[in-house]
Amino acid sequence: MSSVLQGFSKSLAMTVLSEIGDKTFFAAAILAMRHPRRLVLLGCLSALIVMTILSVVVGWAAPNLISRKWTHHITTLLFFGFGLWSLWDAFHEGGEESEEWKEVEAKLDADWKKTKVVTKKSEKQVDDDTKKHSRRFLSQFFSPILLKAFSITFFGEWGDKSQLATIGLAADENPFGVVLGGVIGQALCTTAAVLGGKSLASQISEKIVALSGGILFIIFGIQSFLSIES
Repeated sequence: MSSVLQGFSKSLAMTVLSEIGDKTFFAAAILAMRHPRRLVLLGCLSALIVMTILSVVVGWAAPNLISRKWTHHITTLLFFGFGLWSLWDAFHEGGEESEEWKEVEAKLDADWKKTKVVTKKSEKQVDDDTKKHSRRFLSQFFSPILLKAFSITFFGEWGDKSQLATIGLAADENPFGVVLGGVIGQALCTTAAVLGGKSLASQISEKIVALSGGILFIIFGIQSFLSIES
């Protein structure tokens, strides 16, 4: 039980500090300002949960492919590496609080304009009432907005620092605790982004978040380095 709680607490803290102010956090906030919040929340959260589970499965399987001693050392190096990376970001990008928001917004604006053109063309071609009805019925399950939120979040997180850290954490801690902490952390951050929108995002200090995340990763690295392998 203690191993589950340790994995849960580490995963929860790491996820919250990694995701607050992240590109996918801003993407969720921007999408929620333009589309129904329910669909955006469902799409973003689904992608993050899938990504968390996949990352934990990879981390859990790693000790079966490589010796546990090596996975432990790799995890320790990952924590120190991400800690130093976050601290570097905190001290060298502290004056650009809104740059990431602007970057994400510009990308979504370009994508939104393309989608608008395609939608207008497709609407001209669809005049049949039956087709409209079937599209309305299918949209309840395959909403373009939901799929867009899912794909933007999923591919935005792929290879991200938080994904790699989750893999490392799952290789060293109880996988169930890591999944539970990660999912709850993702739910908290995504819900805050969707409900808070730009007003919340503009209040977030990326420097403080990066600094806190860097310190947390360093602490995890020290703890991992000092732990005795059984």
